Amino acid sequence: MITISLCMIVKNEERILARCLDSLKGIAEEIIIVDTGSTDRTKEIAARYTDHIYDFTWVDDFSAARNFAFSKATKEYIYSADADEVLDEENRQRFLQLKELLLPEIELVQMKYKNQLQFGSVYNFDEEYRPKLFKRLREFVWEGAIHETVRTFPVVYDSEIAICHMQEESHADRDLANFRKQIAKGAVLNKRLHHMYAEELYLAGSTEDLVKAIPFFRASAADTGRDADEVAEASLIVARAARLSKDMVTFFQYTTKLVAGEGCSEVCVELGTFYEERGDFEEAVIWYYNAAYETSPILKLLSSTKEPLEGLVRCYEKLGMPEQAEEYAVRLQESET
Repeated sequence: MITISLCMIVKNEERILARCLDSLKGIAEEIIIVDTGSTDRTKEIAARYTDHIYDFTWVDDFSAARNFAFSKATKEYIYSADADEVLDEENRQRFLQLKELLLPEIELVQMKYKNQLQFGSVYNFDEEYRPKLFKRLREFVWEGAIHETVRTFPVVYDSEIAICHMQEESHADRDLANFRKQIAKGAVLNKRLHHMYAEELYLAGSTEDLVKAIPFFRASAADTGRDADEVAEASLIVARAARLSKDMVTFFQYTTKLVAGEGCSEVCVELGTFYEERGDFEEAVIWYYNAAYETSPILKLLSSTKEPLEGLVRCYEKLGMPEQAEEYAVRLQESET
């Protein structure tokens, strides 16, 4: 049976920390709590479960805090948890069974993260796999009978364990503020973080958030070091920010860039919304149709299903075409089942 170190970073989690730790009872041989500046009873509650409580000065860097927590682990595997996660009894038993049966060559276990759409904020899926259990020390192994090489990719197992994410509020404001801080410090966002910043802005950003992001994404759209996907994301964010702030010159400048390329569902929805708001329902229908049937999404999955279909229903109703409106209402209902 494997041994596990549970590693957590926390701050002001007195309301939910015990709920999380109680749900993990019996799973970890070691519990490590890293506090990044609590002013409530978080550390007092943590002390009921472990003596391994450490303070870490917050430096606007989640990786730095998690790396510090991982550095304190001593067991074979590390389980990374957040205070707003809960493991129900069925999945706790699955986890205990995993401890008994996990093969030694497995280096990373993914678990299903569910209940992500509770606040309709920064996710496209209500349930998706996330890496949660990590082998603390990797063993380098040669593979291949000829032209042998050291295996560099981890051996990953997708488990059936489902973790319920029970956040109390959207984290979008915190995340977007942190992105702005990193950019102000001169940090360069790699492809993954560039996508995450754009996605979070598009899914949950306010008009103010989007407008504040315009200089970064303008520069990104013009950066020859960015690939086509990143340029498209950047152009879409600038276009959306421009539409919401009524800057029509910039809006058409960046929507044209997108449409001249491969396009995407989101830009078609933006154009459909623009024309619908101006009462040009025939033009809006063209763009909503393109969003639903001729393009694919790059940041928001609903931009190719629910949003354009709802737009088609509204526009055909405004055009006095009830049969077409009913047709797309049926398609909308089918897409949601």
